Amino acid sequence: MSERIGSTVIENVRPQLDAGRWPVKRVEGESLTVKADIFKEGHDVLVAVVRWRQSAPKEQVTEWAEVPMVAKGNDLWEAEFPLARNGRYEFTVEAWPDLFATWVTEIKRKVDVGRDVRSELLEGGAMLRAHAERAQKAGSPEEARRLTEAAALFDKGMSPNAIAAAMDPGLTLTASKYVDRSLATRYDRVLEVFVDRERAQFSSWYEFFPRSTPRDGRTHGTFKDAEKWLPYVQSLGFDVIYLPPIHPIGRTARKGKNNSLTAGPEDVGSPWAIGAAEGGHKAVHPKLGTLEDFRHFVKAANALGIEIALDIAYQCSPDHPYVKEHPEWFLHRPDGTIKTAENPPKRYEDIVNFDWMGPGRATLWPELKSVVMHWVEQGVRIFRVDNPHTKPLPFWAWLIREVHSVRPDVVFLSEAFTRPKVMKALAKLGFQQSYTYFTWRNFKQEMEEYLTELTSPPVADFMRGNLWPNTPDILPEFLQRSGPGGFRLRAAMAATLSSTWGMYCGYELCEGTPVKPGKEEYLDSEKYELKAWDLDRPGNIRGYISRLNAIRREHRAFQLYSNLRFHPSDNEQVMFYLKRTPDGSSQVLVAVSFDPYHAQESVLHVPLRELGIQPDETYQVHELMTDERSLWQGPTAHVRLTPEQPAAIWAVYRFRRSEQAFDYYE
Repeated sequence: MSERIGSTVIENVRPQLDAGRWPVKRVEGESLTVKADIFKEGHDVLVAVVRWRQSAPKEQVTEWAEVPMVAKGNDLWEAEFPLARNGRYEFTVEAWPDLFATWVTEIKRKVDVGRDVRSELLEGGAMLRAHAERAQKAGSPEEARRLTEAAALFDKGMSPNAIAAAMDPGLTLTASKYVDRSLATRYDRVLEVFVDRERAQFSSWYEFFPRSTPRDGRTHGTFKDAEKWLPYVQSLGFDVIYLPPIHPIGRTARKGKNNSLTAGPEDVGSPWAIGAAEGGHKAVHPKLGTLEDFRHFVKAANALGIEIALDIAYQCSPDHPYVKEHPEWFLHRPDGTIKTAENPPKRYEDIVNFDWMGPGRATLWPELKSVVMHWVEQGVRIFRVDNPHTKPLPFWAWLIREVHSVRPDVVFLSEAFTRPKVMKALAKLGFQQSYTYFTWRNFKQEMEEYLTELTSPPVADFMRGNLWPNTPDILPEFLQRSGPGGFRLRAAMAATLSSTWGMYCGYELCEGTPVKPGKEEYLDSEKYELKAWDLDRPGNIRGYISRLNAIRREHRAFQLYSNLRFHPSDNEQVMFYLKRTPDGSSQVLVAVSFDPYHAQESVLHVPLRELGIQPDETYQVHELMTDERSLWQGPTAHVRLTPEQPAAIWAVYRFRRSEQAFDYYE
């Protein structure tokens, strides 16, 4: 017990998830604000820093850096550090008492009341000599000399010069550079933040089946046919094209049209029944083309500013090569058969599942990781993962960390329509985006409550909701009966409530016929057959979708995720909200109707304070869907929404009195 130790307490460091088990999420170019409660017995002056470094990928690992924390009052300390690059960062907090600075504050109070401080000056001199030794070792001889000279001055007693030196802020600042860090306390864990590239936070997804791209319903499409769709998707304003599985499809128990258990010779089967004699998860369906054709398709899309997202469905047709080559990867019944996938009463006769946690996992898991890396090598950086909640969470935690250790630019979207805690657990362990319950939120109060939860801490620190009004699996009841007005309003909500949204092909055509009443499935579902798409069908809302996506690109506020704020509307059929950048350079108000059949009017309560507008100030709003401009004044406004225009989106301009002009900073 010969050495002194520190007694500073550091607690409640944030942000952190589950006591630091999982990283929080941010986007490159942002800063991470770190807060902590830091205190110590007595009245010592404390110093605190955030220690941080980039820890992955390996080629970008940096040395530990430190940024000073600022005391914000009531023992709360805060600092931020830059997240310049895509990858994984580590951070922690360290704090210590600055003994010389504490000495200065105490001696000043004693001098002010006329106390004899000769003994205290000797004490201060001893501290400065220790600081000088550390300065000399640190290679700062000039600062060491200054500290030594001040110490000698203190040895001469209570002279005016000694007192003046003791009160010199410059001396305190110099001494503080060389404090005794052996008294420091470091937080008991290292926390992490994963920094995504921008596309993980801001993206607009469009899903189509390459095999239906000839549009006649008879001819099996190819990747070359799919390339012809790229200008169409670009015209709609989407920057991610999501493809269902593109692999060979099994023949055993192949599904027929409308999920029939009996398939005819011309039935193409479900793309999710992966694997046949032609190959498995690393192969492409022969009728789609070759791997080289796929790479060409990816490059053609990239040239138009579009990324390709590929479906990862870790399941097999009974015909998959894995079944014969690696029987240890599957769980067999006593009679030797492999159990097919089930979600009673549903049964997927054309699919078998892996034995995820059995002894074969030692080779199974690396093989499935190699599937992801194979498609990364073909140019894919985004993966929509099919039903991840039906696979063990430890597998996903391992896989995503393994991939991100070498390719942090890979984005994983979780297609987990499951229980809330499971959905959130998947987001915590690494999925950057997640499907949500938005699809089934049809009333104002429940929508506001749900989106507030999704876009506010703590959920927004780890989960980003990707809002889809439809998918090939889900035709919500609302869209079955709402007509074009319903398709417009749900698209407007999805595109403006979140920074990332998506839709399945046919939505822009208002495709809404269910397989039967009461079922949320499409009649003649494209999952089981080729589809004849008439993209110019009368009554389509292509222009409306295109305008929504253009507004998202043009206004930065829509590209941020956790900046959604709801505000009062006097009509329960009208929802009103604000999205703005932290600096106020982009501020957009949105009013959207829940009524697909009738016009709705409402008084809106404008959040003037958040907009930085005075109550008597005149400001201009630019309605972006109709390109109309208006002058508003005061805390209320009126809106009328119709099935043809169910959403109003206003960019807000403030008036610059000095130049007699309206100013919008974007």
